[in-house]
Amino acid sequence: MGCCLSKNGDSKASRIGRWKSTGIVALRDSKLKANLYAFPDEVLDLDTSVRTLDLTHNRLVDIPMEISKLINMQRLILADNLIERLPMNLGKLQSLKVMTLDGNQVTTLPDELGMLVRLERLSISGNLLTCLPETIGSLRNLLLLNVSNNKLKCLPESVGSCFSLEELQANASIAWSRTLRRCLRFKHVKFLEIAIRSN
Repeated sequence: MGCCLSKNGDSKASRIGRWKSTGIVALRDSKLKANLYAFPDEVLDLDTSVRTLDLTHNRLVDIPMEISKLINMQRLILADNLIERLPMNLGKLQSLKVMTLDGNQVTTLPDELGMLVRLERLSISGNLLTCLPETIGSLRNLLLLNVSNNKLKCLPESVGSCFSLEELQANASIAWSRTLRRCLRFKHVKFLEIAIRSN
């Protein structure tokens, strides 16, 4: 079924109506018919209706600045695309609790990431990150941080301020710095995964 145009005549109007009523926009697996690289404009027109946006496994390259209009969105799932960067106004998504960006080509995260104070789960494995912004320490409600399979050599000291952190996934290439040792002292850290890579 999904939310794309189906054989039984699922119209654009009916899709949009369904998205508005459920708050869930699911366009997974290359179902963006018009242009596999383009963010669907009709989603941006939903404004406050969207609670979950799942665009997994498409060919998206850019996320438009207008995504900031989705102010009630709680789950943003953009795994397995071609995204290289996130919009600078990302911090306006104040309701966001889950952000999944695994399997993209993201090289850097904006400082505005630290404004997502309700964020609980951030998974950005399998990208091209070389560093994380210091502002990540402002994510006091963060429970899970997955930065495995990137090009990170260290974690910022500010990670030690993520006092709610329960699960940290990273690579063995990350130096066992004071930051990581500080995280290990957190009594609430229940799961620590250090992946071993040959390179």
